[in-house]
Parts: sequence; C-alpha cells; structure tokens
Amino acid sequence: MAPLSRQRLGTLLILLAVVGVVGSFAVSAATAPSAGTGSANDSADRGRTLVGMQAEGRVAMLDANGDPLWRIGSETVDYFDVTMLDNGSVLAGFVAEDQEECGQYEAPCSRTGFRLIDPEPEPTVANEWSFPVRTKLNSEVHDVEPLPSGEYLLTDMEYERILTVAQNGSITWQWNASQHYDAPPDVTRTDWLHINDVDRVGDGRYMVSVRNANQLLVIERGEGVVDVINEDEERGNDANCKRRGGLADYSNDSGGDVRCGDPEVMDHQHNPQSIDDGAVLVADSENDRVIELHEQNGSWEVAWGVDTSNGVRYDWPRDADRLPNGNTLITDSRNDRVVEVTPNGTTVWKADTGRWPYEAERLPYGELINDDRLTRLDSNGDTPTRGTDSPLPFVDRAYAGLSFVVSLPTWFQPWHIGVVAVAVVFVVVGSVLVVSARWNR
Repeated sequence: MAPLSRQRLGTLLILLAVVGVVGSFAVSAATAPSAGTGSANDSADRGRTLVGMQAEGRVAMLDANGDPLWRIGSETVDYFDVTMLDNGSVLAGFVAEDQEECGQYEAPCSRTGFRLIDPEPEPTVANEWSFPVRTKLNSEVHDVEPLPSGEYLLTDMEYERILTVAQNGSITWQWNASQHYDAPPDVTRTDWLHINDVDRVGDGRYMVSVRNANQLLVIERGEGVVDVINEDEERGNDANCKRRGGLADYSNDSGGDVRCGDPEVMDHQHNPQSIDDGAVLVADSENDRVIELHEQNGSWEVAWGVDTSNGVRYDWPRDADRLPNGNTLITDSRNDRVVEVTPNGTTVWKADTGRWPYEAERLPYGELINDDRLTRLDSNGDTPTRGTDSPLPFVDRAYAGLSFVVSLPTWFQPWHIGVVAVAVVFVVVGSVLVVSARWNR
C-alpha cells in the first residue's frame, strides 16, 4: 500500500478532529440524563429561595417554581452568602472591583465585606461595610451572619480570620488563624487557608470552615479552638493539602508537618451546617458530593451522602441546608443549579440559577442551626465515594475557568476540553501538511 501523501494525511487529521469533537459532543448530549424539575405538585407548597451568585454577580429571589421574583447585581461585583433578616432586608457577603477608596493599595482596587440589600420597592444596596484588598481572587468575605447582640459575624480570607463588627462599623472581636495554623510571612500574598464559612453554634461558640485544611473548627471566644472536625491524626501525611498550594511548613521546624484533615472525609469543603450535637451537614466540594458527618467514639465519619440529582452528578457543590421536612437544599455550583433532594436522594425540586451560584436559603427557614426540627440521616446504602484527581490537571483548571465565564450544559465534562485540545493539534498539524503539500507543487 502506498504511503499517504502529505495533503491526504493533513486532510485526514483535520477530518478526524472534526469528527472527534462533533461526535463526542453529540453522543454526550444525546445520552445525558434529563435535568428536569420535579412535578408541579412538588413545588406548589415550597416557599421562596434566596440565592447568591458569584460569577453572575447577583442576588436573586426565586419563587416556588424557581422563577425569579427580583434580582440585583453588577458585572463588577461577586456575591456569596445571603441571609434574609427579620426586617426583610438581605445580608450578603461580596467583593467589588473598580473601587476608588483603596487605602494602602493603588486605585482602582477591590473591596470586600458585606452589604444590606432592601428588596422593595426596587432592590437597592442600603448599606455597606467593606475594606480594600490586595487582589479580588481568594481574598473575599464569603460569609456573614447576624448575631443576637446586633453584631455581624464574618469570615475574612484576606487576613485569614473571623471577626465581629458592631452596627457602627467597629471591629469588636477577632480570631486569627495564625493562633492555630503555621502561617506564611504575609497571609495577604497567598491563598493560605481560604476560611469560607462561620456559624454561631452556641453562646460565643462558632463553627469555622477552613477549606484548604479540610477541617472544621469550633472556636470559643476567650478560649480559641475547642474542637476540630476531621483532625489531623497522622502528622506528616500532608501531600493532599500541600498539592493545592496555601498550606506549607512555613516555620521550617520539624519535617514539613502541617495541620491537614483526611480528604477522604471531606476535601476543600464549603458551608457546613450543624444539625445537632455530633452531626454536621457539609458540601464536600472537591469530592463532588454532599455528606452528613456523625461523631462516633471521638472521630467523625460519613453517615449519609448524595452525589447525583436527576442522573446528573454534582460538580463542585458549595452549599447544603437541611430543611425541616428532612430534605436537603443543595447549591450545585458548576452545574448552575439549586436542587432539593429527599433523604433517599430523589430530586423533588430544581431551579436553574445562572453561572456559579454560591449559596441558597429556603425561606422562611434560612440556615437552621441545631434546630429541633432538623433531621439526622443515616445511610441506607452506599455512601458516595470521593472523586479522583484528573491525570491532566490543566484540563480541570481549564474547565473550572470556562464554567466561570459561560454556563456550560450539564453533559459537558472536563474530558471534552481534552478532546478539543487534541483536535486543535490535529487541525494545526493537518493544515501545515496541506499547505506545505500545495506549496511544493
């Protein structure tokens, strides 16, 4: 058989590229499970749902069918945690670009903090507390909660702390993570711990999500850390935490140990909710699942979990709230949706939100903490296992970046980016062969 000419080989490579991309997209779209909502009767008795969206830069109120009642947002603002206050205002964590009041940084800069939004008569920002940050990325205030004292309790990823702010804007108390973790020389220059959530779980007691350490801390004012969920029991086995950056042996003291929880239990989690003593619901983000952890004989173990809704696997879920009826409201960030699932994992309600929803609350309940109406669940089957890292990390990073820019269909997966990358190489090589063959004629 005669060898292929340059032109024919080039044409074949281009054809393979087109067939590979079109074919993989078509097969994936055709075989993807339906992501439809529950029945009309399912949503008829559901109240409103408040959603904070990061990539869309919006806060939205959805009705029982998932349709927007009102929205507020801007292209220069990201919103995160949202809470409906008793007076009808919405409390929201945010970061905003293109700000002129920049303190020690050059203008324009970014500022982060929390806002009070009045929904009526038209949604408007009524008040704001914020401070300038070195960079918008990984420096945001992701969570803010009202306290019975009238103060606001919030996280701060710029200085890796939790703090309380009075009504007049003064800081009344703070806890710095350097009191517990090995800190870098300047915590504002690296995404060190990425503290992304804090909840009041008692009088002067707060549960804190330390994302990069795969741990939840219980902090008591005046005492510091009094409990650790997913504690580092085997010091020195820290590769899973170090691989994502942030954590390191900054003090160079004893062989590189860092405080780091087991990623098989939870991996880079978001928005834990205390169900009752010895039970925590958490969005186990990097494992692409929502789980309930129970304390057993001094250790925390996965007792219940779910990783799929309507046949579509979760992709980086970042919030989960247990509802009084025993169902769980889940914010499935990279699938751009909020879903409600029953204890056996059946999806009974779904709303499409726009790009990268961060957190959702079903009203009038909000995020109930240690409430006697909440339900602990136990696994009736196999608990979803953690995902595995891609052998091509650049594909995962490209997928994450693309999902932030555009709303991807649920059938589109990271491996599709790999297919496109290979196809581009084939097209480039094929085009060079075709052009060179014609040039040499």
